Amino acid sequence: MNIRNILAYFILFISCLYPYKSVAQTQLPPAQLRRLDSIALQDVPPNAPGIATAIIQRGKVIYRQYAGFANLADSTRITPYTRFNMASNGKQFTALAILQLEKQGKIKLTDDIRQFLPTLFPALKTTLTIAHLLNHTSGIRDVYDLWSIQGIIWWKQSFSNKDVYQLISKQQDLNFEPGARYLYSNSNYILLAIIIEKVTGRSFVQYTTQLFKQLNMPNTSFEDDYTKIKGPVARAYFNFGEWTTYDWIWNVCGDGNLFSTLADQIQWEKIIQGKGKTTLDRDIIKKSQEVIENSTFTDYGYGLERGEYKNIKYLFHEGATGAWKATTMRFPGNQMTMITLTNTGKAIPSMQTRQMADIVLDLPVNNKYFPVSPPSVGPYISEEDIIGTYLTSGGFSFQFEKMQDRIYLKRAGRNDVELVREATNIFHQKNDAAFRQEFVKDQNGELQVTVYYTTHAPYSLKKVLAQWTGFDHTAPNGQYLNEETNTLLEIFFKKDKIYNLNIGKADTMESRLITPSLMLAGPYRLRMNTCTTACDTIWLDGDRVKNMIFRRIKPKS
Repeated sequence: MNIRNILAYFILFISCLYPYKSVAQTQLPPAQLRRLDSIALQDVPPNAPGIATAIIQRGKVIYRQYAGFANLADSTRITPYTRFNMASNGKQFTALAILQLEKQGKIKLTDDIRQFLPTLFPALKTTLTIAHLLNHTSGIRDVYDLWSIQGIIWWKQSFSNKDVYQLISKQQDLNFEPGARYLYSNSNYILLAIIIEKVTGRSFVQYTTQLFKQLNMPNTSFEDDYTKIKGPVARAYFNFGEWTTYDWIWNVCGDGNLFSTLADQIQWEKIIQGKGKTTLDRDIIKKSQEVIENSTFTDYGYGLERGEYKNIKYLFHEGATGAWKATTMRFPGNQMTMITLTNTGKAIPSMQTRQMADIVLDLPVNNKYFPVSPPSVGPYISEEDIIGTYLTSGGFSFQFEKMQDRIYLKRAGRNDVELVREATNIFHQKNDAAFRQEFVKDQNGELQVTVYYTTHAPYSLKKVLAQWTGFDHTAPNGQYLNEETNTLLEIFFKKDKIYNLNIGKADTMESRLITPSLMLAGPYRLRMNTCTTACDTIWLDGDRVKNMIFRRIKPKS
């Protein structure tokens, strides 16, 4: 065996000993590299799916790591050329395609979208522009929430953009008047993809594939036909005692369903930093990183969120589609970007990527940027006074109950939390003392709770007081129909302000009447006219759907 063959065999032998660890870049000190590796590999045990991650600064890769399996069935490993579903990180490229059409004079961001999609919202008198779609101020309801209300598990379907358009075209109302506020809605970017098709006469996938060629990103594409997705693709895996995967049969794109590689994403970041080669007009790229002109809502635009991380301005976006997750963080002042792609339900790239930012930018890792306790202790509040429902102005609720002489906090979609008294008016979670609740009475004697935790700013909820005199608790009983989605809502009184609620094809859920005109059910808030004998209309609010009207079709029983 000659020396070349011996060397090749040795390299292969070493790679088998360390099968999921790649060689990182060497432009950072060894101590930093070791710390970054520990973060990148923390959720990648042997024989498991994994991640691909990189840090790019001033057009150069200063760190890169990929680990784990792309496919457990055939032991294919993740490489820089493994394709991941980037989920909502694809929105920035939909926005880029819109900006290219604007540069070519084919559209204006101030154009009303009904110039291209004339069947949408014909009764709306207010202008609804492309810019409203770009920064989520359109008020258009999120299709995923609409499907959820219908009881449809979307990822088990093979819906297309055409299906989305048909559903949106049946909507008679918006969440709010265009431009009035911000509310994230995937519908916006799917409609942008449809507008691109209307303007160019080409499919969205065809048009953007040409865009990716201009960006020198050969392994990146939106996918509108799951049967034609080319590999190598990292299959998505959850772990509920063992690794399980599932078939991906989704065809909607524009809001996501972008498949890309770490290598291509590095190329994109190099272009943004002014170093990568591209034939696309650099003015378009520059604009895609800026605030939308004349917009009063500047925290989102062109498929990117804007904010501060530990007092440093940054652009970022998270993406999650099942076990596929992706995070992009750009620090323009440092000319630095961090990317993490995963195909494992165990990894949390939003957290990991920020941990890496702490190391590379030399940020205080344990710094607490939010108050974690009240500035002082207040007057005593009894447990009997605490019991009840508390709401924010947006309808987010806390329910405090006493069970077996213990106080519990109940929240929709969360496990019940036992609380213990810390001071006269302060409680905390039994198993997490950092999660504190401060109870105080305002000048009118009304009670409110302020919530403290390490990961968010304090926020307050006000206790709900209701007048029940003369109210018939069977008044909400009956069937109601939403004509926009052809969804049936059924309400049946159970006991003591508790009701069973069925909506669409979903399982029965328990709901609670908070006031004679307000009911909370899982993720939904149901508003009614104050009714004493029978309610005629219910307005339903969800996370990304508001003011959906359900009208009574059957008398109460």
